[in-house]
Amino acid sequence: MIELQEISNKILVLLPKFGLGIVILFLFIMSSWLIKKVITKRVKPKTKNPLLAEFLGKVVAFVISITGFVLFLHIIGLGAIAKNIMAGAGITTFIIGFAFKDIGENFLSGILMAFKSPFKVGDLIETSGTVGYVSELNLRESILKTLDGKDVYIPNSQIIKNPLFNYTIDGFLRYEIIVGLDYNTDFKKVSDIITNNLAQIPEVLGGDKKPMVVVDELGTSTVNMRILYWIDTFKSKSKAYHLQIKSQILIKIVEDLNKNGIYLPADIVEIKNYNDQIIQTNKI
Repeated sequence: MIELQEISNKILVLLPKFGLGIVILFLFIMSSWLIKKVITKRVKPKTKNPLLAEFLGKVVAFVISITGFVLFLHIIGLGAIAKNIMAGAGITTFIIGFAFKDIGENFLSGILMAFKSPFKVGDLIETSGTVGYVSELNLRESILKTLDGKDVYIPNSQIIKNPLFNYTIDGFLRYEIIVGLDYNTDFKKVSDIITNNLAQIPEVLGGDKKPMVVVDELGTSTVNMRILYWIDTFKSKSKAYHLQIKSQILIKIVEDLNKNGIYLPADIVEIKNYNDQIIQTNKI
């Protein structure tokens, strides 16, 4: 009976401390959540780097939450346990990191990308065989919107390890068009027609990025001319916009060549009969 009385007395003494500790822990956790949102919201527009904003917000939130938990243990009289937890944090981190190696690898890759990212939201990139626009960035993965509308989630570790092509980072993108011509065509005339054609399209850049028209290949039945032109992706990164420009160029090329009596060759199938006998077919 005496022991039960002592236990009940200890519980009664501990209850106010435990209640106070819970309140303080709750306040710290709520504060960490609110501060994380504020930091992320304010840092993102200034740095234009959502990864860095998310990383800073999570670090501050984690520190505040751990501080609140340690303070909670001290209030309820478990300060010794708090010291042991802090002392064993290194070993615990190692064990958890080993168990969740892939997740940790993606997280660390996200941290690296937060400080030096090779792309930003809205860029057109290609990585791991996937081409698409960057729609979202976080510390674990990057989300691409492919040209046919699919959402692809790519772990950040793959982006760090594999080659990456950023098609829009400097605002310029080059396109190519192949036009097959008959061997009897006046290629100088065709080159002048296409060059003048491209000069009339405002979306096609000039200057040191002016269009080029060159004879690229001698095929079995055609001479292939390669048309190279640049566009400014800062005006629009939309692939549909780029395709509209290409379509406009192709239509104009065909129209101008036809006006000048130059027609694109079509495949001709020649059939030779080496047998003088007439082949008859009977209906079944």
